[in-house]
Amino acid sequence: MEYLLETRQVVKRYGAYTALDHVSLQVPKGCIFGLLGPNGAGKTTLIRIINQITAPDEGEVLFAGGKLRRDHIYQVGYLPEERGLYRNMKVGEQALYLAQLKGLGKAEATKRLHAWFDKFGIDSWWDRKVVELSKGMQQKIQFVVTVLHQPGLLIFDEPFSGFDPINAQLLKDEILELKKKGSTIIFSTHNMASVEEICDEIALINKSKKILDGKVDDVRRAFSNNIYQVLLLSDPGRMEALGKAVEVLEQIPHDVPGLYDLKIKVSEGEDDGNRVLRTLLEYGSVKEFSEKLPSMNDIFIQTVKRAENEK
Repeated sequence: MEYLLETRQVVKRYGAYTALDHVSLQVPKGCIFGLLGPNGAGKTTLIRIINQITAPDEGEVLFAGGKLRRDHIYQVGYLPEERGLYRNMKVGEQALYLAQLKGLGKAEATKRLHAWFDKFGIDSWWDRKVVELSKGMQQKIQFVVTVLHQPGLLIFDEPFSGFDPINAQLLKDEILELKKKGSTIIFSTHNMASVEEICDEIALINKSKKILDGKVDDVRRAFSNNIYQVLLLSDPGRMEALGKAVEVLEQIPHDVPGLYDLKIKVSEGEDDGNRVLRTLLEYGSVKEFSEKLPSMNDIFIQTVKRAENEK
């Protein structure tokens, strides 16, 4: 597998405080990589190292197979959680200035900005001052400036913060489109639903250490507790008998008479899911049968708590 970004045993200290403790990550080219962790875990420090705002005390960072160099900054786009536009500058003037800092010429930057502004329906903001815009409007401007120079690596830190659902979905769609076009994206967030929706891989950092990583689907399956969601058409008599044949954790009558929503615990044998399905068919008509994998939110909480208890 080809990695666009790698950190190898990265350590960062601030006096006696260790912000990162031998953190190694591999970010595959063309993926959306979720960088997760509680507040103060070390995520922002790692992002600052990738952006060369600060340097590691130990370890190394590789970009596109070679050591991270100063000129790689032009191949990175970074949208920080704390937004920072100059409030009294006009939107177009400021966007042009920031685009030129990333190496774009004025004419090309102007062309690309108008294309993005038109796409987002914000071209009329060009001559307005930033102070006149809402927080969500300002975030759209910063998103555009972040992606404008078409960097190979994009880093979004809580990109949906402050957005209403419609604009949050707009940004999600754009992020997925950027991935389709070949961008590699590091996505840092506390919103685990967004992680499940758009991330391919994740790494979880807690108290300066990486404590979990892998593909999202593999991580969820590794934390499987063998619980299945079942929709069963049956009758009260057979439902009572069913409870003696399988472990029913939850039984809720459906709006449709004779239909039941069930949550069933299955033992860990290789064929136990099929065995339970065969048993269910003896007690009614199975309309749905699917494994209920734990959410990333549950895994996040469980893994962090376990790491705390092991200390």
